[in-house]
Amino acid sequence: MRLDIVTPEQELFTGEVDIVLAPGEDGQLGILPHHAPLITVLAEGELIVRQGEEEFSFAVHGGYMQVLPDRVIVLADVAERAEEIDIQRAEEARRRAEELLKREAPPEERAAAMKALRRSLIRLRVARRRRPYRPEPTSGEPQADT
Repeated sequence: MRLDIVTPEQELFTGEVDIVLAPGEDGQLGILPHHAPLITVLAEGELIVRQGEEEFSFAVHGGYMQVLPDRVIVLADVAERAEEIDIQRAEEARRRAEELLKREAPPEERAAAMKALRRSLIRLRVARRRRPYRPEPTSGEPQADT
């Protein structure tokens, strides 16, 4: 089936796929070819695409998914490929949000901090699951090339 993943800024993915696993509002959805048509709201989470032996992963933050028998269209509010997520930047965003939540703040600032915290945690989870872990070398220890 054909899959299109689109955000307001760009088209992230277009191609023939075997399965789409998406974070629906009521739980994880598995979409195979010839699935019954549906339109659903996407939750924040990891969207996984399998194409033969390859697997692609995206962090999505809301949007909609339309499923037709031979096509799936994901209209995401925000989405990122796992390999493009900047782990250091996501860690910094997590720390900032956690610090803000420790202080007294107006409700709208707390809500924005909670949203930023959720986004950063999803980005970190998706990026870390999809990348091999490489510990930082200790001083004097050479780093292996891979």
